[in-house]
This record gives sequence, structure tokens and C-alpha cells, in this order.
Amino acid sequence: MVLVTGATGTVGREVVAQLVAGKHRTRVLVRDPAKARFDSEVEVAVGDFGKPETLARAAEGADRVFALSSGPELAEHQGNLARAAKQAGAKQIVKLSVLGVASGVRNAIVQWHEDAERRIRDSGLAWTFIQPASFMSNSLAWVPMVKSQGKVFAPFGDGKFPPIHPRDIAAVAVKALTTPGHEGKSYPLTGPEALGVADQVRILSEALGKPIQYVPVPDEAARDGMLKTGLPPVLVDALLQMAGMIRAGKLAEVRPTVEQVTGRKALTYREWARENAAAFR
Repeated sequence: MVLVTGATGTVGREVVAQLVAGKHRTRVLVRDPAKARFDSEVEVAVGDFGKPETLARAAEGADRVFALSSGPELAEHQGNLARAAKQAGAKQIVKLSVLGVASGVRNAIVQWHEDAERRIRDSGLAWTFIQPASFMSNSLAWVPMVKSQGKVFAPFGDGKFPPIHPRDIAAVAVKALTTPGHEGKSYPLTGPEALGVADQVRILSEALGKPIQYVPVPDEAARDGMLKTGLPPVLVDALLQMAGMIRAGKLAEVRPTVEQVTGRKALTYREWARENAAAFR
């Protein structure tokens, strides 16, 4: 039995789908059962990261646990999950972390994940850390701009980075959850090529069959725009710190980990754009 947390999100849903496709018994932890629209074979447990007693019930009978959560309480929440899983007799926890832990990025988000990794290690439960680069699906944040103006405004200049398809992140996680030999390993993950936002916009434009323009913007303009959308200041600061490192060429390294773990090449941004073109129309 695999217990999946964060199962209603982008990567979590992919993990559940791949586990079900592989005929693995799967249970999801959700706070709101009304949002738990999964295959009928998937068990649903209701719980909360901040309430350890609910985690203990959810972990009962699970051999493996997939840990996915976000926010400033991430370390406490995932520490609670790891302890509950160990007490319930689970053998391993696979945590979705971030590439910044492995690549030297220093911001609040990376610090939350570093602290969570440490708490999981301290729990005594066998662990595997999945550390992906920026998701290709983050491009969906451009949908309103593309629909209304045919433009993408972003503070990345000409810098390049290797975005990764969420399906590949899930594939590595599922390998770690269902096959031996991944305990005690960290897997930094990227897509197959480093791309600038201009490259992504060009590929997306080709998939849509209509022109889209990339407009680089200064950090302060980007900050104002993100704050107006409701993003918390701590996340805005973290994203702008990452943007600065991308502009400086410090996050362009492509890693072969997806292929090494799964045995197949990582999916390209062009494939993601074709799959998701309808969202931008």
C-alpha cells in the first residue's frame, strides 16, 4: 500500500495515476473528501498535516509514503508525517523536494524543504528525496496574458533553465516507491534541455499556431504584478531570487537523472506545449 499526500495537485495526481496504472494499492490523504475525485480503486483517508493523530490513521497499513506539501510549516508537517509513518510500520518515505537544495539556491522555499529533509532523516525512516527543477506546468500562469494580450511578461531576461514535465517527476517518484534500491538517495531532476522564456514562448506559439511575444520586465515590475495576483511576499521574494540566478546563468545545468531512474528520456517542453495548448486558446 502506498499513501500519497498532496494527491490533488499537479504532481500528486500524476503519482496516483501512475500507481493505479501499475496496479499498486493506493491511498490518498485529503483534507476535503469532496475534492477526492479519483479512480474507484483508490482509498481515501481524511486528515491534516497539523493533526498527527489523523496522519497515524492514514498511514496504518501503508508500506510506502509519498510526501508532498508546501508553505512555511512544511518541515513540521512532513516531520509529523514521517513519524506517523514510522510508527505505523511503513518502510520508506519519498519526499518531493526542490532542485535548489542540490544546486545552491538560497531562498525561503529551499530552506523550508531543507528543513523538511532533515526532519525526515531524523525520523529514522528510510527516505528518498525527489528534487525537481521548475515545472513545465508553471507556464500555465501565462494563460491570462496570452489570452488577453498575446504576450508573456517575465523577469528572466535571456537566462536559461531546464524545466521538467510533472509526469517525469511522478515517474521517478513512483519508481522510488515501487522498486528497491532507492533508499537514502537524492534525485535532482531536470528536463532534457535548458530553455529561456523566449524559447518556451516560441515553442508555445508554434503549438498554438499564433504569435506570442516575450516581454522581459525588471524585477520591481514583476514584483508588483505578482503581489497584485495575491502571491505572498515571501514567495515573490523567493521567485525573484531564483530569477536573478537564472539571468546569471547559474541554473542552466541539465541532469540525466530522469533517464537514469526510469530508463526513458525525459519529456520535452514541446511535448508539454502540445498537450496543454488548449488551455491557452
